[in-house]
Amino acid sequence: MSAFRDHFFQTPDGLRLYARDYPGPDDNAPVVLCLHGLTRNSRDFQELAPALADHFRVLVPEQRGRGRSDYDDDVSRYALLQYVEDMRGLLSDLGIAHVAIVGTSMGGLMTFALNALYPGLVTRAVINDIGPEIAEVGLSRIKSYVGRVGPFADWDAATAYLKSVSVEIFPDWQDAQWADFARQCYTERHGQVVIDYDPRIAEPLTAESSDTEADTLWSLFAAMSAVPSLLIRGELTDLLTESCVAKMREVHPDMVVLPVPRVGHAPMLNEYGVTEAICDFLTA
Repeated sequence: MSAFRDHFFQTPDGLRLYARDYPGPDDNAPVVLCLHGLTRNSRDFQELAPALADHFRVLVPEQRGRGRSDYDDDVSRYALLQYVEDMRGLLSDLGIAHVAIVGTSMGGLMTFALNALYPGLVTRAVINDIGPEIAEVGLSRIKSYVGRVGPFADWDAATAYLKSVSVEIFPDWQDAQWADFARQCYTERHGQVVIDYDPRIAEPLTAESSDTEADTLWSLFAAMSAVPSLLIRGELTDLLTESCVAKMREVHPDMVVLPVPRVGHAPMLNEYGVTEAICDFLTA
């Protein structure tokens, strides 16, 4: 497995944010930026990133309020455009002018915004199970648990809970996979297993989505039509509908779509053939 370096950087509003930095094959390697979902962290890419590091320098940041990044006292800054500005700050801090992006869920929406706000920054994009229209059933499911999970007495209890609420997403997983997944999602503090994010990231989610927000996301996605893109969709997803994928293809006819069978939202990207497909797409 490729080793990574710990990289910390400061934001203009005073937070210290964290990223894993996988060096890649040489100092001139192109860069891939991996962006996690709403409640997740850099461990989501702990299998994909080493595979990509055979060809690329790979940056895997943790957004404010997640993992080893500082939590924010101002809940209003737990917002998509703030995360985008943080990522722009990371790239500026490292002197990086161009990146390919792998974005899961919220990370995919961040990819749309980074590309639209900073034309020419994004060279290629892998979008994992998200689109400009977010299905209400999936959004309601996410709102039902964000910030409300645990603490757990031990890892067995955390794993059992995670399996109970996610078995429909990964119906074919074995016990070892559930145990690994728990250690991706949670962390251990003061003898308890707890969520590895600030529970207050849920507060901005309480507002109902509006037609204006949907129009904004479609506008951001329209700018992606000039960027070679691979859309990954879990066959069982409750967040990205087939009708949304069809509309996305109308806007971006050259977008490649990779379905992942027997998986919901969101694919882990280590499913059979998926890592290889991502590597092939990014190195094409």
